[in-house]
Amino acid sequence: MTVRRTLPQRTRSLIGAWCFADHYGPDDVAESGGMDVAPHPHTGLQTVSWLFSGEIEHRDSLGSHALVRPGELNLMTGGLGIAHSEVSTPRTALLHGVQLWVALPGEHRDTARDFQHHAPSPVRLDGAGIRVFLGSLAGSTSPVRTFTPLLGAEIVLDPGAEITLTVDAAFEHGLLVDSGEVCFAGTPLRPAELGYLEPGSTRLTLRNDSGTPARTVLLGGPPFEEEIVMWWNFIGRTHEDIARARQDWTAELEGTGGSRFGEVKGYGGAPLPAPELPSVPLRPRAGTR
Repeated sequence: MTVRRTLPQRTRSLIGAWCFADHYGPDDVAESGGMDVAPHPHTGLQTVSWLFSGEIEHRDSLGSHALVRPGELNLMTGGLGIAHSEVSTPRTALLHGVQLWVALPGEHRDTARDFQHHAPSPVRLDGAGIRVFLGSLAGSTSPVRTFTPLLGAEIVLDPGAEITLTVDAAFEHGLLVDSGEVCFAGTPLRPAELGYLEPGSTRLTLRNDSGTPARTVLLGGPPFEEEIVMWWNFIGRTHEDIARARQDWTAELEGTGGSRFGEVKGYGGAPLPAPELPSVPLRPRAGTR
């Protein structure tokens, strides 16, 4: 699959608690083979799945079995530990979307497993269609629970449309452009680019400078004050946190450990083994480095 890792970047690791953004597709499943991610673990985070086209089957060790469809949010919480699989369905011809992660704050990073689904109703505002999947924007509020204040919304601008949004001045914001050419708070962005706006603004202007609809994803939240260590599918605070999570996952696969992550039932294959840790200690990082 065609995957663009737009967050973290060399100069910015987080936007609010958003710590990871993979922007993938559009890919013809007949050529790419689609998505088939075997059961794998997560710690210290929430995963946010948001599709533009296609369909993905989700299974996790909580027992959840759900479909990810365009315009519908699937949010999975892997605090102390969870495992899940993701497979594009036979009905999928074109696979296209974003996979996002949210870092859990220290006081909640060992929280229990959870899974939530929400299909936000679209809102029209000045030539734009908006679906708010996390937080509040344009009079729409998502009921989905998070552990820090967050904003997540898909915004599709009509050709030539300009909108001004009221936003929380305590939030920093990032805009990922999927299609079109968009001016974000005075900065021109092309497809696959991620723009950034520091806290302090109460109004945010977006303009579509192209002759076709422009699809974007707006992310926001107050700056995340904690340093994190992120490696493979784990988020911790120290190298030792990561090493312990890897050891626990490996022990479960070998049948010599406990049930920190649990079993994903219904997937027709073996779980993913953890890669080897690097030979040097993993270093924590913060939002601006």
